[in-house]
Amino acid sequence: MSKPKGSLKEILLASTKLGFTSFGGPVAHLAYFKDEYIDRRKWLDDKTYADIIALCQFLPGPASSQVGIAIGMLRGGLLGGIVSWIGFTVPSILVLIFFALMYQSYDLSDAGFIQSLKVVAAAVVLHALIGLGKKLTPDRTRVGIAMAAAFIMLLFPSAWMQIAVILAAGLLGSKLFAKIADTKVEPFPVTFSKKAGAASLAILVSLLAFLPLIARATDHMLVQLFDTFFRVGSLVFGGGHVVLPMIEREVVPTGWIDSGEFLAGYGMAQAVPGPLFTFASYLGTMIEGVTGAVVATIGIFLPSFLFLIAALPFLNELRKRSKFQGVLMGVNASVVGILLAAFYDPVITSSITSNADFALAAILFACLHFFKVPAWAIVLIGVGAGFLINLI
Repeated sequence: MSKPKGSLKEILLASTKLGFTSFGGPVAHLAYFKDEYIDRRKWLDDKTYADIIALCQFLPGPASSQVGIAIGMLRGGLLGGIVSWIGFTVPSILVLIFFALMYQSYDLSDAGFIQSLKVVAAAVVLHALIGLGKKLTPDRTRVGIAMAAAFIMLLFPSAWMQIAVILAAGLLGSKLFAKIADTKVEPFPVTFSKKAGAASLAILVSLLAFLPLIARATDHMLVQLFDTFFRVGSLVFGGGHVVLPMIEREVVPTGWIDSGEFLAGYGMAQAVPGPLFTFASYLGTMIEGVTGAVVATIGIFLPSFLFLIAALPFLNELRKRSKFQGVLMGVNASVVGILLAAFYDPVITSSITSNADFALAAILFACLHFFKVPAWAIVLIGVGAGFLINLI
């Protein structure tokens, strides 16, 4: 196996910067990763990055977080993946824990800044989507696949339909793109073997099988929390927005949290940088305090590490095959379409609620796309402008 090329310190610094500035959800995260890790730092080439994105779309769990973890693993080994996750995720975890503690003392569900941050997210997502579209759909055939995927997902929005779309696009890609696929790719550095991958998958399956039994036998709230969030992180396809209704069915009917508290946390989770799966940190705090936040957060993200350790050693070999490269090209095109559908619903439908919201989103997009204003400045501009609009 190849040796990783980076230090844990540089991985932590780069990922923490992204953890504080990556507003806009999964679509935007992929663009932020590309700007920071691929374009600026040159840790991977565009082809490897696209292949990692495609792999993570096949896996359950938070796709953008998995991409960040995978880049950390390739740069700094298993510890690099952990450090990359810490830097990207901990800032939003801390904000959501603090928000939960404040919510238990004050009612913040109608705070105006949450709406302003949603408008910021809409502008950032559109900017990111355009950038990804240029890279992943460079010809008419792939544009067609993306449009078909978006059309289907808007008509039939569900996690199972998303899986079907991705599988269909991969099959179509193997037929259409195998002859033009570039199989002369540089192997990327994976520090764990295929045996380690098989062991990781065995651990995942064992936890899924035995955790529910342990939770019932012990009847301990922290064990039940870990079981619930580990199961959600292992089985949900479709990323952050899809995980929310699945979690709701696990925590609201049981009486762990009421629907008003759930929706307040949902709004805040969309407004902070980093992965939407950190919503688990808010819920854990509301249910069982800071200890509950730690247990719920580890539970929902642990499957991502186990899946990546299982998959990355095999991806290195598969990338050399033209049919598999064709599959990845088709999958990447469908991802653009799926993200386009997600840009409309839930991003636009939940963020643009007035003419003023649309005007502000358009201005923020222009600042990002044409004037190259950094994302952190867009957040400050958006919140400030939203405050002024509310005063008018």
